[in-house]
Amino acid sequence: MPKVLPNIQEETKIEEKIPSGPWKVILWDDDEHTYDYVIEMLMEVCKMPVDQAYYHAWEVDTAKKTVVFTGELEHAEYIHGRIITYGPDPRISNCKGSMTATLEK
Repeated sequence: MPKVLPNIQEETKIEEKIPSGPWKVILWDDDEHTYDYVIEMLMEVCKMPVDQAYYHAWEVDTAKKTVVFTGELEHAEYIHGRIITYGPDPRISNCKGSMTATLEK
C-alpha cells in the first residue's frame, strides 16, 4: 500500500486561518473598579501572586492598560472570557459590570 503524503498546501491554508501565538490579553483602565477588585480578579483568573497582581493594578491605573497574559490563542481566549465575565466590583455601588479586556496579536 503506498504512503499518503500530507498535502502541504492544505496544511498551510489551515495554519493561515488560525494564527499562532503569542496572543496578548490587555486589561483596560476605567473608574468603576477598585485596586482590590483588580488584584482579586487577576489572582483568581490568571493565577497571579498578589505582588504581580498589584503591579498590574497599578499599571492599568497609571498607564491605562496592562498586558495580563501572553500565550497561545486558545488560552488567551479563555483568560479574556473569564475577565470580561468576572462581574461587577461589589465595593462600588454603581459598577455596571466586568472590566474591559481585549485580545491582540
